Amino acid sequence: MNVYGGPGPPSPHRQDRARHRSHPGRRWEIRYRDRGQVVRKEGFRIKEEIWIEKYRPMSLDDVVGQEEIVKRLKSYVRSRNVPHLLFSGPPGVGKTAAAISMVRELFGEEWRGNFIELNASDERGIDVVRHKVKDFARIAPLGNAEFKVIFLDEADALTNDAQSALRRTMERYSSICRFVLSCNYSSKIIEPIQSRCAVYRFRSLSEEAVSERMKTIAEAEGVKVTPEGMRAIVYVARGDMRKAINALQAASLMEESVTEETIYQITATARPEQIRDLMKTALAGNFTQARSLLDDLLLVQGLSGEDVIIQIHRQTLSLLDSHELSGPTLVRLMDRIGEIDFRMTEGANERIQLEALLAYFALAGTEG
Repeated sequence: MNVYGGPGPPSPHRQDRARHRSHPGRRWEIRYRDRGQVVRKEGFRIKEEIWIEKYRPMSLDDVVGQEEIVKRLKSYVRSRNVPHLLFSGPPGVGKTAAAISMVRELFGEEWRGNFIELNASDERGIDVVRHKVKDFARIAPLGNAEFKVIFLDEADALTNDAQSALRRTMERYSSICRFVLSCNYSSKIIEPIQSRCAVYRFRSLSEEAVSERMKTIAEAEGVKVTPEGMRAIVYVARGDMRKAINALQAASLMEESVTEETIYQITATARPEQIRDLMKTALAGNFTQARSLLDDLLLVQGLSGEDVIIQIHRQTLSLLDSHELSGPTLVRLMDRIGEIDFRMTEGANERIQLEALLAYFALAGTEG
């Protein structure tokens, strides 16, 4: 502002941002203030968008890997008669995307006025049901809509008292409001709510679905991905589309070509062959060498104990498929992996527990 209180000329860094918005492909000399001084810095092209938001599905046809569920949701849209819904499944498989896409197709341009999204993990108590949910549910729909939709994300984080209050609200305002609940574990939703909803169980996305979506995004963004890099993205994602997109975006900012090495570095994930070497060395009875390989994973690469135990679990099954591990030995190892994982979850020292697991592997390998 000037001395008379009116708006002054735009600051240099605001002008730079305005030029960037009008010409996003150019390189600009970015200015910013550091303790009262204007500092100049040569910057790269600024990428403000987050790809998981930029490529969020806008219609039910864009939701991949859940063909049967999408087919049934489309039938609700055609009939314009939607029951209360409960979406259950692991993270990053399209539960929220399916709910929002269905609402967009139901209400068209008026969808924002007839839809509210609440994250139950932020406010878990009964007050969120008594106030926010109830206040929105009792208001009549806008425009030509027959009803409104309340989407409760992570509903399994609601307390039992809140879920009990929600049950009554679902009954009372069902004529003008529909509820869509999303959760990772349907067992944490009380039975009275489950019985009032049509339950849809989303599965983890297949490797083909993740790979095809990553190829589409890479082509749209002009990112080159090597075949090994694509396999690494699929391995790291484990059926989670959000994790795959984040890995692709982070890797694309580091190098022009996304490679296998880049993906494992930015996701703090060990290569599958490293975990296999660790397990084979331990099963061969060479505990000291296996401990050195574990040190490399924990100290040099910076992996957490949870990351290591999850990858050991995944590779144990692959050893059975390749006939490198017998059935009885697999049973004993799986039992011990589960025990070690539980101890680490309860707060036990990760290093000691993983070394104890390697010691058990060495004993199991020598005993046959």
